Amino acid sequence: MHSKSTSFKVRIIFAGTPEFSVGVLEALINAKHDIVGVYCQPDRPKGRGRVLTACPVKEKALEYNLNIFQPENLKDDKTQQILAKLNADVMVVVAYGQILPAKIINIPKYGCLNIHSSLLPRWRGAAPIQRAILAGDKTTGIGIMQMNKSLDTGNILLEKTCPITFTDTAQSLHDKLAKLGSSAIVEVLNNLDNLSPTMQSKNNATYAKKLKKEEAWIDWTQSAIQINRQIRAFNPYPIAQTCASSNRFNAKVLRILSASVIIIDANHNPGSVIKHNKEICIVATGDGALSLEVLQLSGKKALNIKDFSNAYTLTQLFPD
Repeated sequence: MHSKSTSFKVRIIFAGTPEFSVGVLEALINAKHDIVGVYCQPDRPKGRGRVLTACPVKEKALEYNLNIFQPENLKDDKTQQILAKLNADVMVVVAYGQILPAKIINIPKYGCLNIHSSLLPRWRGAAPIQRAILAGDKTTGIGIMQMNKSLDTGNILLEKTCPITFTDTAQSLHDKLAKLGSSAIVEVLNNLDNLSPTMQSKNNATYAKKLKKEEAWIDWTQSAIQINRQIRAFNPYPIAQTCASSNRFNAKVLRILSASVIIIDANHNPGSVIKHNKEICIVATGDGALSLEVLQLSGKKALNIKDFSNAYTLTQLFPD
């Protein structure tokens, strides 16, 4: 990328829906470019009352009185004509939640740019943050990608890397990558006429499939390292869980929000509680052990291990 910057005020269509997208939208607003339209998912029923609720991006767009569009999809001619009339230079897409038709991709002068939270071609798809943690990746990042008709295969305009620590959860890594993405897209927009796209490698592509709730069940015959990755990857959703026996309950769902790996030499049955007192709870796995730190019994609030131990003594955690 050259140092020469874009001299004009860029006309932007922004497309995004969840919290990950909000920081990017704010960065674009602060960069003083012209946001001519914000596209997000339609309001959806939420909570026990199933009340129609706006997504985080819509709430932020309303704060700034931006022009909001919420079509069910972008496939019909009328929706595409409305988008074309916005006369945008570029469309910035961040976790929008819809596949863009090829016709839409070609409408803006500079096409559509996507902020993807991995170092492509690794972890194309819906859940790159969680899959990177689950796989034990030591590094991830974000890429600003020129969108094409295939999923996450376009040319890369800019990449920024980010280490994955042993304590990173999906939430903490999400927050780091959102900040990186916000700065990177502003950098790209300030250099729209001076970019050098890089083709993605055709080797080593992996796919980050969407999370399923059933993946959250812990198999205690796995290693402590792998289970800990699962706990971190599924926090805050869908949260790793197991069935547990205790002095106060039997075979109740227990969610584990935080734990740390302990290396032990002795053999114990996976899922057996090796030690549990007011300060600590250590559980055997197929290889090593886990020291449980934050737990949540079904229907109760999350507690640190000291508070949890004041009420319960775990006796057994069951393999999936």
